[in-house]
Amino acid sequence: MDLRAELLKSIWYAFTALDVEKSGKVSKSQLKVLSHNLYTVLCIPHDPVALEEHFRDDDDGPVSSQGYMPYLNKYILDKVEEGAFVKENFDELCWTLTAKKNYKPDRNGNSVVSHQDAFKLWCLFNFLSEDKYPLVMVPDEVEYLLKKICTAMNVELNSCELDDYLSQEPQGQEGLTVWQFLDMVNSGRFLRGIEQEAISMAVEEVYQEVIEDVLKQGYLWKRGQLRRNWSERWFMLKPSVLSYYMSEERKEKKGSIALDKHCCVEVLPDRDGKRCMFCVKTSSRTYEMSASDTRQRQEWTLAIQTAIRLQAEGKKSLHKDLKQKRREQREQRDQRKAAKEEETQRLKQLQEEKERKLQELELLKEAQRQAEILLQEEEQRRRQQHEEMQRTLEIQLREAEQARASMQAEMVLKEAEAERQRKRILELEAMQERLQEALQQEVKARQDEEAVRYAQARLLAEEEEKLKQLMKLKEEQEEYIIKTQREKQVLKQEMENKNKCLEEAQKQLEEVRVNRQRVDQDVMAAQRKLRQASTNVKHWNVQMNRLMHPIGPGDKRTNVSGGVFAGYQPLLSQRDSSLKLKQKVEDKSSGPMTDNSEENVSNGGNSGVLPSPDADTMATEPTK
Repeated sequence: MDLRAELLKSIWYAFTALDVEKSGKVSKSQLKVLSHNLYTVLCIPHDPVALEEHFRDDDDGPVSSQGYMPYLNKYILDKVEEGAFVKENFDELCWTLTAKKNYKPDRNGNSVVSHQDAFKLWCLFNFLSEDKYPLVMVPDEVEYLLKKICTAMNVELNSCELDDYLSQEPQGQEGLTVWQFLDMVNSGRFLRGIEQEAISMAVEEVYQEVIEDVLKQGYLWKRGQLRRNWSERWFMLKPSVLSYYMSEERKEKKGSIALDKHCCVEVLPDRDGKRCMFCVKTSSRTYEMSASDTRQRQEWTLAIQTAIRLQAEGKKSLHKDLKQKRREQREQRDQRKAAKEEETQRLKQLQEEKERKLQELELLKEAQRQAEILLQEEEQRRRQQHEEMQRTLEIQLREAEQARASMQAEMVLKEAEAERQRKRILELEAMQERLQEALQQEVKARQDEEAVRYAQARLLAEEEEKLKQLMKLKEEQEEYIIKTQREKQVLKQEMENKNKCLEEAQKQLEEVRVNRQRVDQDVMAAQRKLRQASTNVKHWNVQMNRLMHPIGPGDKRTNVSGGVFAGYQPLLSQRDSSLKLKQKVEDKSSGPMTDNSEENVSNGGNSGVLPSPDADTMATEPTK
C-alpha cells in the first residue's frame, strides 16, 4: 500500500463526514476548509489562488467525491513527500471530523476503550482494510487484529464466538465497517474481565507495531564507544533504524543505528560481568549490547535480522508485507474455493444434463404418440379452415368492391382539393412577386435617403469651413487693431512734425464722420441679412429632421434633394455677401484710421477717441 492510498482512506472518512445529507456531495465552503487543513497537516505550501479558483462560488452546487479528486490529486497528494509530515496529526484531523458524526461510545462511560484508543483502532482498521470503497475489513483481518490485541494482553481469543458474531451481523461475512468493529470492541464480548488500562496498553503496543513499524522495543544495556562503560537505554527497532533513548517515554533521544543490507547481528559470549550479549555490525561501527535474559536476546537478534532482511529486499514495512501475503493467501484460497465450487457445479450440471436427456427421451416418445393424434386432428381442422377461408374470401371480395367505389369517390374529392391548392399556390406566388417589388422600392428609397444624408454631410462640412474663414478674418481684424494702436504710439512721437497738417485732418474728420454714418447703415443691412440667414438655417434644420425619419413601405416620397438644396443656396449666398460686406467695412475703416489719429494728436486727445470704438464695433458686429 503506497502513501497515497493510505492518505486517501483517511480523507474518504473526512469527506463522508462532511456529507451530512448522505447524497455523496459536499458544499464547496466545507471542501475549502478541509483542503486548507490538509495543506497544514501535510506541510504543503498553501496555494490560495488555486484554492479560491477551484472552489469559487457559482451555480454548480455541491461537489461529489469524483469532482473533488482532480483537485485533491493535483494540488495536495502529488505534492506530499513521505517523512515531511507527521502522519499521526493527519490521521487525528480526519478522525476528529468523522468521529463527531459516526462514533457513538457508551454515554454512561462504560465503553471498553477510551477515545484515544478508538482513534488508534481506527488507524489500525484503515491499515488492514481492503482497498475498496466503502472501506471494510474482511473477517480474517478482524480475527488477526483481535488476536494481536489479545496476545499483547496474554489472553486467548475465542474464534468460535467471533464467527458467531460475524454470522449474526448483516453482511458480516463480507466484512465489517470501522464503526461496526468499534461497536463490537466496546460491547466487551471478546474482552470480558480485562481492565481498560490493560486494553489501552495492548492497543498502544499493536498500534506502534503495525502503524509505526516498531518491530521491537525494550530496555537493553549498551556499551559506549569512547568511555566503554555500560548504560541502560530504551531501544526501539524499526525496519530502517535502531534508535535508543534515555527512558521509555522517548523524550531524550541518545542516538540511532542505521540498518541496511550490509549490517549483521552476532551473539557474543559473556564477559566483563555482562550476560546475554550480542552486537550489531554496520559498515562504520560495531555496537555491543546486553539483554536481560537469553529469550530477550533471541527475540532482539531475530527482530534485527528481520529488519536487515527487509532492507535487503527493499521493503519499508514488515506488516505491509505480511498484509500483502495474507491478502495473496486469501485470494489463492478464494480461487481454490471458487475452483472447487466450479467443479462441484460442473458435476451437478452433468448429472442434471443426464437426467434431463432421459426425461427428453420419454418426452419424445410421448410426443410421437401425441403427434399422430395431432396429425389427424390437424387434417380435420385444415379442412374446416379451408371452408371458412373460402367463405371469408367471398366476404372480403364484396367488401373490396365497396371499398373501391368509396376510393374512387374520394379520389374525385382529392382532385378537386388539389386544384384548389394549385390556385392557392398561384395566388401566393403572385403575392410574393408583389412583395419583392415593394421590397425593391424600399431598398431604392433607403439608397436615396443615404444619398441625401451624404449631401447633407457635405453641406455641413462646407458651412464649417466658412465659419473657420470668418473666425480667421476676425483674428486678422484684431491683429490690425493692435497694429493701429502701435502706430498711434508712433504718431504721438511725431506730433510736433504734423501740426501743419491739422487743418487738413479736420476736414478729413468730417469726411470720416460721413463715412461712418454710411458704414453704420451698411452694418444694419448686414445684420438684417444675418437674421434672415439664421431663419433659413432653422428652416433647413427642420427639413433635415424630417429627412432623418426612415421611409416605411407605402409612404409617399418627397422631392428631398430639391427642397433641401433650394433652401441652402440662399444661405450660402447670404453668407458670401456678409463676408464681402465685412471686408468692405474693414477697407473703409482702415483709410481714415490714420487721419483720425493725427486729428487726435492735434486736438490734444479730446476728439481722437471716437474712431476706435467704431472700428471695434465694425470688427465684431458682422461676427454676431
